[in-house]
Amino acid sequence: MSLTETVLKELEKYSGTEQVRKDLQIDLFGEKLLDSLASIELIVALSEDFGIDLSPAEIDRAMWATPQMIIDYIAERTQKPA
Repeated sequence: MSLTETVLKELEKYSGTEQVRKDLQIDLFGEKLLDSLASIELIVALSEDFGIDLSPAEIDRAMWATPQMIIDYIAERTQKPA
């Protein structure tokens, strides 16, 4: 499974909607698709999926505002293509 597919699968799970897959620029927090708890759960899941150490303290809403921003962030941290 590609990095993008893995991130989108987890986003669908924690946002409860396929909309994150259809619109990679959707405002996850503005549209109330993610809240603080779901964000932390997503960070933990992606840490486990990619074997990297992600801390909720180092990631704020502005950095993870859209699905594309999350994909780009994970690609940068893992040095893998999206």
